[in-house]
Amino acid sequence: MVHDGGSYMLKHRQIERHQLPYFLQVSNCHTGKTLGFLGNISEQGLMVISDLPLLVGAVFSLSLQVPGGSSGRRTVEIDAQCLWCHEDETPGHFDSGFHLTLAPGEYFELIDALQHYFSFYTIGESA
Repeated sequence: MVHDGGSYMLKHRQIERHQLPYFLQVSNCHTGKTLGFLGNISEQGLMVISDLPLLVGAVFSLSLQVPGGSSGRRTVEIDAQCLWCHEDETPGHFDSGFHLTLAPGEYFELIDALQHYFSFYTIGESA
């Protein structure tokens, strides 16, 4: 970033993954039990930060609780396979990487919304 007289302008940039720890809740679709929170997201998959390690190789039916809808929250359901799991830098937390196996259009709309929300634009530039 270049500072110009105490202010600076950021050009629009694409962010491939968005860091979202402790913001968007991820649950098991079948049990409703919270698995953790969305750590990052892409068109191919996502990372979940949880209190317990998740089973590598298993396919999970996941429910993402996101802002929106008439109740203030809406649910996006996906199926994803856990490819890896390791302890997070924060003791007592685990990071698990998932590859999408089935996702509705709402999932990709969520990614677009997050990219727009977390992207930077110069003054006068529109998305």
